[in-house]
Amino acid sequence: MGALVAVRHDPEMGAFYRRLLSRGKRKKQALVAVAHKLLRRMMGRLREYYAGQSLQGVA
Repeated sequence: MGALVAVRHDPEMGAFYRRLLSRGKRKKQALVAVAHKLLRRMMGRLREYYAGQSLQGVA
């Protein structure tokens, strides 16, 4: 669901999605790739936010 919103409203993600489709990926495969890219972005932001802090017991 989040990937679909990103494809529609984020120009960079929309271009990424269309590029995958033009390379022959199926629509669902391309959406999963977008979701994975979103997840990597979020994890990077969390790493920056918690840089230098102990993450013991956070999960």
